[in-house]
Amino acid sequence: MRVYLFIAAIAGGATFLLTPLIRHLAIQIGAVGKVRARDVHTIPTPRMGGLAMMLGFAVAMLFASHIPFVSGLFQNSHQAWVVLAGAVAICLLGMADDLWDLDWMLKMAGQLLIAVFVAWGGLQIISLPIGSLFAASPTLSIAITAFLIVVSINAVNFVDGLDGLASGIVAIGGIAFAIYSYIIARSSPSYASMATLIDVAMVGICVGFILHNWHPAKLFMGDSGSMLLGYLITCASIIMTGRLDPASIHTSIYLPVFMPILLPVLVLFLPVLDMCMAIVRRLRKGQSPMHPDRMHLHHRMLKIGHSVQGAVLILWGWAALISFGSIMILFFPARFVAIGFAMAVVLLTVATMYPYLKHRIPELRAENARLEAARRAAAAGGPKASDGDGDGASAGVGTGDKAGASD
Repeated sequence: MRVYLFIAAIAGGATFLLTPLIRHLAIQIGAVGKVRARDVHTIPTPRMGGLAMMLGFAVAMLFASHIPFVSGLFQNSHQAWVVLAGAVAICLLGMADDLWDLDWMLKMAGQLLIAVFVAWGGLQIISLPIGSLFAASPTLSIAITAFLIVVSINAVNFVDGLDGLASGIVAIGGIAFAIYSYIIARSSPSYASMATLIDVAMVGICVGFILHNWHPAKLFMGDSGSMLLGYLITCASIIMTGRLDPASIHTSIYLPVFMPILLPVLVLFLPVLDMCMAIVRRLRKGQSPMHPDRMHLHHRMLKIGHSVQGAVLILWGWAALISFGSIMILFFPARFVAIGFAMAVVLLTVATMYPYLKHRIPELRAENARLEAARRAAAAGGPKASDGDGDGASAGVGTGDKAGASD
């Protein structure tokens, strides 16, 4: 574990130190995000922070290749170098978008080409840890792998709308995934794990970058960063998927077999949910799936009254609940996990809705008070209107005249 923590520190430190240099470079070459209608920031801000993150990841991987505990991962397989080459390629594609705002179809074509290259290079989902389910052919395996990479890349890209949001969500999910993959890897004679290595390096670059990206951000990660994070977390999950043999696991602990599939989905639950909602919303309006708007989850949080920092922290909380809740069930009694999960859901729901309720509850109280006053007035005026004496009738007429005059 100390080795992994050291690698995370190397990645984070390198990213933190490189980010100011990349910010200066972004300003010099014109990679500065203009303020658009859908943006939350109000002043032009440099982007392309993903370059610092990619360099931090590369530095960590190069350091790791010389550390005895994990050096075998680089010597016995070319998998690490394929992942690193793909990271460089996806970051360069994102940098091009940060500079020139590429058409979404061109950008997706580039993502697909890089994903196919990575899959063709050996990073593939050949079998799923469900019974004996295998990909029917190498072509199908490459297609499934490329599809998952492209979906994850765009899911993280969609949620990157507030300072620190995407990097925080991915860091939280990466920590949960690293803990799980580390525990699973310890069951083997040589428990160095490429999935864990990628996860800890990814967490490191996220933390190193957040220190510059917290609101108000000095630099945005841009597509070069959001696409890189989606790519890395998918690579780790693909590697982890092929690490377990379902036949060797007793049915009483069969749940861990599904976790390499479930955990990446749960880690990226918020980004994927946001992406699916956006696509459906835009298609129903007859718009392109990539048409920008201000209806993402983080925009909705701001709309009901949260500050940028508050919205980010609450969305981090939801990400932590989903990510860590999914692995806690492997190590603790299900009933205790369920109770804790339910309590956390209640607390996060209250925190999420607090600004809305803060304004809505007084409005409801005032409305109820008006209704109660009207009911009492009606109850007090009712018997007088029903009396048979002249005074009651004249009082009723007088009241009606006043009411008419006020109208």
